Amino acid sequence: MNIDLTTKIGELRFKNPVLTASGTFGYGLIMEEFSDVSLLGGIITKSITLKPKVGNPAPRIVETACGMLNSIGLENRGIDNFLEDILPGIRRFKTNIIASIAGKDEDEYGLLAERLDRQVSAIEVNISCPNVKEGGMSFGQDISSTKRVIKKVRMKTALPVIVKLTPNVTSIEDIAKVSEDNGADAVSLVNTYKGLSIDISSRKPELGSFTGGLSGPAIKPLALYSIWKVAKNIDIPVIGCGGIMNFNDAIEFFMAGASLIEIGSATFREPNAALKILKGIKHFLKTKKIKAIKEIVGTVNEN
Repeated sequence: MNIDLTTKIGELRFKNPVLTASGTFGYGLIMEEFSDVSLLGGIITKSITLKPKVGNPAPRIVETACGMLNSIGLENRGIDNFLEDILPGIRRFKTNIIASIAGKDEDEYGLLAERLDRQVSAIEVNISCPNVKEGGMSFGQDISSTKRVIKKVRMKTALPVIVKLTPNVTSIEDIAKVSEDNGADAVSLVNTYKGLSIDISSRKPELGSFTGGLSGPAIKPLALYSIWKVAKNIDIPVIGCGGIMNFNDAIEFFMAGASLIEIGSATFREPNAALKILKGIKHFLKTKKIKAIKEIVGTVNEN
């Protein structure tokens, strides 16, 4: 039985709906030692900034019950390094390359989009990172800021634009709708939840930057709820992420309304987690005699 796993964002076709989440897979160059990156629907790069960024002080990662806190702070070597040294290497992967971008203001987002235009398959606009002092989540928490950033990016590129949303808001569906209305081709949710872990012996935070972003299985029910709310309120594709550790989790996200998924924290535990989840999705559909992944998207029974 042939299973149709294809899906689209605008005119961009994905051979399957399994992507890697930004910041968890690097640029795929190291991960290719553990898995065949080209078998995935796409990879989303670590977020790229205009200039090199050193990130936050250590410790940057702390394990928590059913998850992890991170405060990397968008460390990267900047757009010039990405275009000159990294992109040539990842272009050999036979899959979609989605570049995640982050800026301090809308002009920086626009410049990054312009530099990446026609260089990659799509752009993911990170307006949801909780671990930087300028930009990031502050844009995704304010409707007017969201509008300005997306409009600027849309002006500078013809590539599909994906907006990565933060769950640290009162109404994520409102931010998603604003994203759609101002030119986004898809939204991705959720990024991490703001969190804190304390060393009770020293009475100090366990992360060098005090707070961080919570990911992993602990946030899955919250992420699913956000997916379900957003998918009912917009007409563009929703990419779901947040605690997807196995194919059962993935199927739940599709049923809640996600057209594609991103695998993040699971990769830290098992580098080839995305491929295992993809295999599990295929097996589930085959067992249930479902011919296409699209048949289960948004099919949760609300009665």
